[in-house]
Amino acid sequence: MLEPVLRLASASPRRRELLTQIGVPHVVAPADVDESLVAGESARDYVLRLARAKAQAAWDAASSLPVLGADTTVVLDGAIFGKPRGCEEADSMLRALSGRTHEVLTAVALASRAGVAQALSVSQVRLRPTTIEERARYWDSGEPRDKAGGYAIQGLGAVFIEALSGSYSGVMGLPLFETARLLAAANVPCWLREPAG
Repeated sequence: MLEPVLRLASASPRRRELLTQIGVPHVVAPADVDESLVAGESARDYVLRLARAKAQAAWDAASSLPVLGADTTVVLDGAIFGKPRGCEEADSMLRALSGRTHEVLTAVALASRAGVAQALSVSQVRLRPTTIEERARYWDSGEPRDKAGGYAIQGLGAVFIEALSGSYSGVMGLPLFETARLLAAANVPCWLREPAG
């Protein structure tokens, strides 16, 4: 078992999977922060603030390892689409996104003894038109319940994705290019693997 080199301030299984993909052994240390939008706050400022707050909160709780925080949101016509609170809200979100291109913003923040460094990934995603029956069946699958915008690109929701310009991993919730750059700047290694045999 490799020694962890990072704490992940998230309980997201997708973020864990992505860190494992690039060989970063880590421990999970979810941070409980208020995710309310501040009046007049832009979507970019919102995700950057939350990623930083999560990383800082987990760092303050235990600073033995650098801490990675992240936050993802979906934006259409300036409106932020968070996690749907029920079937009706999920249907409303997917109906609004249907046949249109929206932005997915994912901010990452790395807290360490050097302070907090941040990066932002911006992707454009186009969903094909969807029907009310499809949206209802998708909600019944359980997948949209904890996903910004009410869909998961890496899951069943992939059938709705017509086009993507940007970072696939960023849309999943952790942009690996930006994350790897933050880790490298803080001397946190990637590509660590268990010895063969």
